[in-house]
Amino acid sequence: MSTVSPFALDGVTEAPEVDFEVPQSLEYPDIPAWGLLDRAATLMPGRLACHYNDLEWSWEELNLDAMRAADMLQRLGVQPGDRVGILLPNCPEYIIALNGIWRAGGIAVAISPLSVVEDVDKLLKLTDCKTIICLDMLAHLLTGETRPEQTLYVSLRPRLPLFQQIGYLLMRRKRVGSWWMAVSDSVGWFWDEMKESTPVKTPRVVQKSDEPAYILATGGTTGDPKAVTLSHGNLVANAWQQYYWAGGVIGKESMLAVLPFFHSYGLSATILSGAACVASLYLDHRFNVRKVIRMIEKQRPTIFHAVPAMLVAMNAHLKKYPADLSSIKWVMSGGASLPVEVAREFATHTGGLVVEGYGLSEASPVTHAGPLYMESEAGTIGLPMPDTQCRIVSSEDEVTDLPDGETGELLVKAPQVMMGYWKNEEATKKAIRDGWLYTGDLAKRLPNGFYKIMERKKDLIITSGFNVYPQDVEEILLTCPGVAEAAVVGVPDEKRGEVVKAFLVMESKKLWNEEEIQAWCKEHLSAHKRPRIIEHCPDGLPRNFLGKLLRRKLRDVQPEASAETEAE
Repeated sequence: MSTVSPFALDGVTEAPEVDFEVPQSLEYPDIPAWGLLDRAATLMPGRLACHYNDLEWSWEELNLDAMRAADMLQRLGVQPGDRVGILLPNCPEYIIALNGIWRAGGIAVAISPLSVVEDVDKLLKLTDCKTIICLDMLAHLLTGETRPEQTLYVSLRPRLPLFQQIGYLLMRRKRVGSWWMAVSDSVGWFWDEMKESTPVKTPRVVQKSDEPAYILATGGTTGDPKAVTLSHGNLVANAWQQYYWAGGVIGKESMLAVLPFFHSYGLSATILSGAACVASLYLDHRFNVRKVIRMIEKQRPTIFHAVPAMLVAMNAHLKKYPADLSSIKWVMSGGASLPVEVAREFATHTGGLVVEGYGLSEASPVTHAGPLYMESEAGTIGLPMPDTQCRIVSSEDEVTDLPDGETGELLVKAPQVMMGYWKNEEATKKAIRDGWLYTGDLAKRLPNGFYKIMERKKDLIITSGFNVYPQDVEEILLTCPGVAEAAVVGVPDEKRGEVVKAFLVMESKKLWNEEEIQAWCKEHLSAHKRPRIIEHCPDGLPRNFLGKLLRRKLRDVQPEASAETEAE
């Protein structure tokens, strides 16, 4: 067994006393993704599974509801292989619907509540998704050209205090355009339909591990969207890896589940690995600093999966208003680079171990994590997950392996690597070659086996843990009246890791009006994609002799007070 060593942030905190060492290779259970929930309900049926706004489900109750959801979806005509969309925030219904879709033989399609109508429309069209389980507050996102054949609504209103219910109705009316949600043959309420269903313990459809289970949108130009397709085997493997990473014990941990479930990180680290660990999940539908701190003080979770932006915001609040967060044993930060000083400060507030992990949606998503059982190294993404092979290759020829200490592109080969991009064979072949996933990130392997991300090979922007591809934003900006040219880059930001910055060239007779541009962005771009800084470039964008945009020069441009405006 390994000896636990102090966490390498100047000895601020120590790893918890454990007597395990994660094996390099694992035996994975041959079960579909819903089998993780079924296993938890079998092992510890009465243990708390999830807590949300003072309502609780045991693992047995959650599993029975998933069985009812499967029966309901099959009764409504969902066939094996059909895509069923989930447009929900973090709530128990997300877990129930997800496992119900899988038990019914369907493929879940994750739809971000942060999307705009155009985003949802493209994803529904790409996946031919005909059934949606949707938050009533988000019904307006289903008004594009591609409409679902049937929609089941979920409402958070009954779960809220009375004064918040009024605000909820007002907001829903503002977004949807009416006080009441009309019910028809193609539209109904999730829980009303569930009343007509019975739990069927033996599923009528048996999925194989290599069959698709989950589809989520990822980067790509507006005209060529891509959607990661993860199999049942991918999801189970990554959950099992994280289960062993946390010690391989069941029924002893509780998790703060505020990472978005529609994001692969929130899905894998909380819903799936939480079920594998039979951990109790404490949910909230959005990250609010004060509320999350109160939840930790009251519910005493032991594990916190986060993105750096969350830790930055909590650090700032805890400086002024100290709180007892001593229940936190360890924090896994992912989604963006974790500044050492942020980790160090949060460790002093909690006394827990703070480590960094790494992954990408194409790998379900976790491939590396800081160890919880031995000395870690600050500023690194830790060690590979079990059964995760890694290579560092030359970014020039993309095949030559580089020695320790040299920077090149990180490649991974592992059971959690995706099946491919949905109906996009060309993009799949480019991303996965000879079984190796090309991550697009430049990294190096240190002599002690730890990995360190140096920079991104791609132009990907990561803001508050969300991926933003410049082309997506640029194409929307170019549709804004008066905009002749547009370029987008990421710039460092203390709170979010990076923010989106746009450089615009206006048509010759069009006057610069930033308010109009911001209004256009608000209407057509998801919140995390909207430029926080907009700069007017009357002299044009920097290009080489072939006319190629030089983003590097734009990243080097220092913002000037007279040339930028912070978005709200």
